[in-house]
Amino acid sequence: MKNLTIIADYFVICSGESTTQVRAIVEAIDEKFSKNRIRPIGIEGLNNSRWVLMDYGDVIIHVFEEETREYYRLEKLWLDAPRIYAGDEGNRR
Repeated sequence: MKNLTIIADYFVICSGESTTQVRAIVEAIDEKFSKNRIRPIGIEGLNNSRWVLMDYGDVIIHVFEEETREYYRLEKLWLDAPRIYAGDEGNRR
């Protein structure tokens, strides 16, 4: 994202199968980062947990409930951005 926007250097986009799983993913990220003394600038959307945005400055993490991710298709806004896939390679969006 570095050469495409001033918003952030990296967007991380992932999803969970339910709002409960989204919340668990967010909590796991926050816990891991906190152990490394990395604090978010802000976390938005945790109340309904359909789309949670975690702002770490140069890195913005989007954690979606799967249906919400399909609806917004955030990846389509940044077609020119290089992609790095993690986890299940067969689950690319």
